[in-house]
Amino acid sequence: MSETSARPEGLSAYIAVTAAYWAFMLTDGALRMLVLLHFHTLGFSPVQLAYLFVLYEIAGMVTNLAAGWIAARFGLTSTLYAGLGIQVLALLALTQLDPDWAIGLSVAFVMVVQGASGVAKDLAKMSSKSAVKLLAPTTGGGLFRWVAVLTGSKNAVKGLGFLLGAALLALIGFTGAVLGMAAILALILVAVLIAMPPGLPKGRKGAKFSEVFSKSPNVNWLSAARVFLFGARDVWFVVGIPIYFYAVLSDGTEDGNRAAFFLIGTFMAVWVILYGAVQAAAPRLLRAASRPEGDLVSAARLWAWGLAAIPAALTAAALMASGPQPWLTATLVAGLLVFGGVFAVNSSLHSYLILAFTRAERVTMDVGFYYMANAGGRLAGTVLSGLTYQLGGLPLMLGTATLMVACAALASARLDPTLGNERAAP
Repeated sequence: MSETSARPEGLSAYIAVTAAYWAFMLTDGALRMLVLLHFHTLGFSPVQLAYLFVLYEIAGMVTNLAAGWIAARFGLTSTLYAGLGIQVLALLALTQLDPDWAIGLSVAFVMVVQGASGVAKDLAKMSSKSAVKLLAPTTGGGLFRWVAVLTGSKNAVKGLGFLLGAALLALIGFTGAVLGMAAILALILVAVLIAMPPGLPKGRKGAKFSEVFSKSPNVNWLSAARVFLFGARDVWFVVGIPIYFYAVLSDGTEDGNRAAFFLIGTFMAVWVILYGAVQAAAPRLLRAASRPEGDLVSAARLWAWGLAAIPAALTAAALMASGPQPWLTATLVAGLLVFGGVFAVNSSLHSYLILAFTRAERVTMDVGFYYMANAGGRLAGTVLSGLTYQLGGLPLMLGTATLMVACAALASARLDPTLGNERAAP
């Protein structure tokens, strides 16, 4: 506490950045659920639904690569404000969607708008995560604690967004929900613009774009592990499981659809909130304050292999079932919740290690490169979610998740705990 108390400006900036990130992720989670469920009820296939999110993830890859340099050049607050502003514009654009448009035109329009939202999300994420490296205490596990609180609370808020999106769709419809979220986020952007305290760097004029590509082996291997880790989650999370649950829960009537919306939104919200809670608790679960960094590198390998066992078991259960059955649905719910908890520890370890491995003067660029890899994994998972579910149902989808987690574990095995001194301040 003494170090934190000695840095009141840094703590104030951390709180402001975290609050802005919470507001953004609430709308991001709600928007994803709104788009998924709304267009599924309009008759879109799983592959078409996946297409809606493809540009979102592609834009995230490009944005993360560029945003690290932009933040280094113009300052972290500039990228945070830009992220919030672009999200407001994306939400407003979705209110112009016409239900009489042809499916192809609707898909193209939503893809473009989702692309803008992807740009916004990753500008806000890169700004928030980089700020932790610069503002957090450097002793007593302070960095792991602060990044775990930011990441865990963000995911809990995003989980509430899933529930909010499903509830708003059932109660006031697509356009009303999107318009309301745009208005609230615009107010928050104005508040942050007015009240942001000092504490974040303003940028340096000499930053070169070529610096975004990391020369650190640990940063590169951790980024590779991140590709497969988040691909393994999104391969079931984005399209397959929500559509499976909709098929099981809805009887096709308007009331049945509403009930299915609430139940699916509730499951997704509970999953993400649990994920966020475990992320926030990860430093305590791993006893990070009393463990050397090398132990946490080893822990990343072990937890990845533990995670791979869960979708493997669910794949076996799906192969045993002849179709949607109550026991299979219950097994999926329980198994995916366990997956969420173990996945959260893996994700929290990664989020800490990327900040531990990087140096202060290039934190935005290493974080941007790392989250470009994160977006690449999400892109692969998004495409595979619709494709594997449509081609092979639950077994192919969950088997693909198993393979991807195994690849993440193999990449984590290449991390070298002896390279920790490469992050030392100049």
